[in-house]
Amino acid sequence: MKRAFSNPIGFTPLPVTIIGSLVYTALFVALLVTHLVVPSAPRSPTPVPGVNLTEAWLDLQHISSGFHPYNSRRNDETRDWLLRRIERILAESTRGLMFDRSRYLHDAQFRLSVAKQNPAVVFSDMTSNVTFSSEGKKLSEPGLSVYFEGTNIIVYIRGSEDGDGDWWTSGQEPPEKGGVLVNAHYDSVSTGYGASDDGVGIVTILQLLKYFTSEGHKPKKGIVALFNNGEEDYLNGAQAFRKHPLSTFPKTFLNLEGAGAGGRAVMFRSTDTEVTKAYQKSKHPFASVLSGDAFKRGIIRSETDYRVFTGKLGLRGLDVAFFEPRANYHTDRDDAKHTSIDSVWHMLSAAIPTLEALSSDSQNFDGKGSDSVWFDLFGQILAVFKLRVLFALSVTLLVVAPLTLIIIGTVLSKMDKLYIFGRKKHVPRGEGDESVLLHGWKGFFQYPLLVVLASAAAIGLAFLVVKLNPYIVYSSPYAVWSMMLSAWVFVAWFVSCAADFLRPSALTRLYSLLWLTLISWIILLAVTVLEKRENIAGGYFLVFYFAAIFLATTIAFLELFGLPRKSEYAEEVSPSDHGPNPRRRSQSNSSGQRLARSSEEQQRPDDTHEEQPTEEGEEATETTSLLRQDRQTTFAHYRHQNPATNEAEAIDGGKERKVYPSEQAWSWSLPTWLWVLQFLLLGIIPVILTGEVALFLTSSVYQTLADGSSVMLPYFAIAIFAILVLIPVSPFIHRYTYHIPIFLLLVFIGTLIYNLVAFPFSANNRLKVYFDQRVDLDTGINTVTLTGIKDSSLLQDIAGSLPSTAGQEIVCIDSTLRSGLQQCSWHGLPPKVVPSPPSGLGIPPQLGYADWLSFNITRMTNTTRNEVHITLSGKNTRACKIEFDSPISDFDVKGAAPEDRSEKVLKDGSKEIRLWSRTWEKPWHVRVRWGVEESSFAVGMNKQRQKRQGLNGRVVCLWSDANNPGVIPALDEAWKFVPAWVAISKAKDGLVEGSKSFLA
Repeated sequence: MKRAFSNPIGFTPLPVTIIGSLVYTALFVALLVTHLVVPSAPRSPTPVPGVNLTEAWLDLQHISSGFHPYNSRRNDETRDWLLRRIERILAESTRGLMFDRSRYLHDAQFRLSVAKQNPAVVFSDMTSNVTFSSEGKKLSEPGLSVYFEGTNIIVYIRGSEDGDGDWWTSGQEPPEKGGVLVNAHYDSVSTGYGASDDGVGIVTILQLLKYFTSEGHKPKKGIVALFNNGEEDYLNGAQAFRKHPLSTFPKTFLNLEGAGAGGRAVMFRSTDTEVTKAYQKSKHPFASVLSGDAFKRGIIRSETDYRVFTGKLGLRGLDVAFFEPRANYHTDRDDAKHTSIDSVWHMLSAAIPTLEALSSDSQNFDGKGSDSVWFDLFGQILAVFKLRVLFALSVTLLVVAPLTLIIIGTVLSKMDKLYIFGRKKHVPRGEGDESVLLHGWKGFFQYPLLVVLASAAAIGLAFLVVKLNPYIVYSSPYAVWSMMLSAWVFVAWFVSCAADFLRPSALTRLYSLLWLTLISWIILLAVTVLEKRENIAGGYFLVFYFAAIFLATTIAFLELFGLPRKSEYAEEVSPSDHGPNPRRRSQSNSSGQRLARSSEEQQRPDDTHEEQPTEEGEEATETTSLLRQDRQTTFAHYRHQNPATNEAEAIDGGKERKVYPSEQAWSWSLPTWLWVLQFLLLGIIPVILTGEVALFLTSSVYQTLADGSSVMLPYFAIAIFAILVLIPVSPFIHRYTYHIPIFLLLVFIGTLIYNLVAFPFSANNRLKVYFDQRVDLDTGINTVTLTGIKDSSLLQDIAGSLPSTAGQEIVCIDSTLRSGLQQCSWHGLPPKVVPSPPSGLGIPPQLGYADWLSFNITRMTNTTRNEVHITLSGKNTRACKIEFDSPISDFDVKGAAPEDRSEKVLKDGSKEIRLWSRTWEKPWHVRVRWGVEESSFAVGMNKQRQKRQGLNGRVVCLWSDANNPGVIPALDEAWKFVPAWVAISKAKDGLVEGSKSFLA
């Protein structure tokens, strides 16, 4: 028994179990640490000259100290603070100057002095406005239109190659090489403090201003720093930037965003290879092209300013954002407490070198760049190359891999060493041929059975959990991962052990690799088609996956060259016409004849050339099997033998021959250590690349259930990637001892019970529900709605926890706002968003509703088309909208910048106009047209027809400021009384909507 393990890296149970387990454990730990642990920020407050990390952290705490949506007074305060902060930064660097905007526009001498003495110029843009349209929920539905008045802050840092002058006001063309735009938005949602979304982005840009205006850091190309306002409400701030003269200057951009709260900032979208290479300079890159493909294919429905910069301005650039935990996104936990200075540093340390690279690049970045592939390795290295390189590699592998294996197989056949698929070998004798069984087919069909049963277990578990406890992944994704992984390993090990007991074969590993090669070749073919036809780069890891399998299979084929020729082996194990030849055949050779046959085949009557087993008690001869028929089995090792006969051994010319128990005798000369190289090839490359994608995908989707995403998606994704991560160990798993699989069986049992019975939400992983309150200002009816997952009992329990719902009927229906969700409504507490008469007067608050919003509609009769003029204003708000029962064809807002009709309204029309003002309680004057234009003759002859073309709808105003308790009592009640495992987020742009109907 001691000699069985004399080789510490031999293909025997102990080395395989130890090495395999250590490699997988090390890789899993490294992947998890990279994914979950944010690199620590430097202890020094000034890790880079010109950057102060302490200042950045204090700035973040100030920005996130209150809700500051566009439609709130706090938003104006945040803007004023930003202007003062920028002025202070530029004053400290003595390279910037705040100035009188009016004087700058009208005094040429003043503009020249600013340009020459102060390379950093600040624009407080209170004039730009924009009108645009967007698609509806479905392509066939009418869209919506937006009129928005911007309040962006823009800082231009002049580059050394930009030259002097104020080209943005003198009508000159911007510098030919262009510049770089860096963008973040300073508004938050009405239910979130905006620390990660997008306070970290804002403080990052403030530090970038400090860095690039400090001595020795002047950029070659100019940098435009955009602090935009209104991103949360429909990317409005970026749309308004299109109207500013500086929007024609940048050619590349870096967008800083947040869709989570803390963690690492991921580079999740890029336009092309050339700009992506700038992100390679980051010290701790974190990126995956898979997310870019998801946006490209519409799988991810949310958007960022990236869409405006690429779609409207034609820029090339990058999207960097925080992305988990999504349960805190747009809630009261998006605050400084739930992020960290480490996260601030991670974004800042990536932004500095990226901007430096983009601003110093000699390219003009005109036109469209090349599609790219990009991913990080353990957060230390960013791999970037062109998609066409990946396509070329894929095609090469598709062609070269099968050809290589065919060529090697042909050579082995010519050398008479191709034992795979070989059943017997004929040996010529004087009176005819004698057949020697090779059993080369043994083990060929084991691997498909293993993969099918183990994978069915993982996928079946996904369906089981979705059926019984569908939301457990929301709080416990790693419990689901542990269940899937442990189930797959145990089932695969059990099946492989059972199969190896029944049909032991030295070719099990080779056949497993052959099946893997075939399966992965088919997958690679599909990936290659997607690369070519759809420009999908997210399958990059499968290309390298196949390459590793191909190399491991090639090594397995090359191992066969170490085998004896089949004819020589047959001569050795077959008795000669003149009796045994001790010089040619030893005891091992004759015993090998027995090892080469399965127990069933030894007893088949039609094998006339096969010797019958020696009966117990007979005298042993040189043809007596060393293994005899006394094999014992246990669950642990699935076969045991007498230690004295643990291996078939022989001394042939002083050389010891060893054969693994019950495997073919000719396998004694196979190398016993090359499996380590195969395992490292299969384990390291596929597991690293697949594991990183798997963890990124899990973090991206496991809490999107609250947004209405498919419940099955995260479970199915985990099951598939669990299979992909573990497939590399499958060719070796039949050599594992029972210790690891039995331990994993216990893990599986524990995690299965937990995943089926545990409550799916917790105080650290709160279920997100969406609040809105609608007030009919005509009738005084106000309705509060909570929108959440499609579990009416759970949603009703949440609503029922609120004191105001006592005794009320809570009505639950499918959500009209978000597909895949459900909404529950009831009569709510009266809002106080507009000052009302003192409560002591006994006047019900409903009587004051009518004054919240005033409007007037005038039907135009002196025109050939259907047209009305609408005047609209709301108290204590600067956001209103007009909703129409039927689509309109065109509209104009008084004071709006000129726009093409196609920009304002899509071809299918608009059913809503959203109006955003930079001033409070502003009256809007809107001219609306709809229907088909008529000639003057038709108007005069068919007035009845014109009358029938009416326009119905509602005028609505929004209130979004929840900073003061008591203003929206229903929201205060929800925050106070909902269970600790529930988080409140906003359902619409306004927390409260007041509306009146109209008929024109």
